[in-house]
Amino acid sequence: MLTVEKPKTSTTTLIVLLAFVRDEEGELQVAFEPREVQSEDKAKMDARRMAALGTYAGVIAWSRSADLVNGEFGAPVVIFQHGDVPEME
Repeated sequence: MLTVEKPKTSTTTLIVLLAFVRDEEGELQVAFEPREVQSEDKAKMDARRMAALGTYAGVIAWSRSADLVNGEFGAPVVIFQHGDVPEME
């Protein structure tokens, strides 16, 4: 009898840091490409530091589960948010 194994899913948690600036028209723009961070504590620390600089209109750090093999992502969970940040999808 031939049995077919389902591929194993490798779910991981992505932790991301992102900042925003305002352009000449006052619209929010991404300040840099989203940065993956190794831990929630590091994400909070970096986001707080960036918010304290006053350089950015807004800073956000979030996590979400991710099955990178199948391209499936869970809902984002905000870890830290400061200032003006667009709604997350």
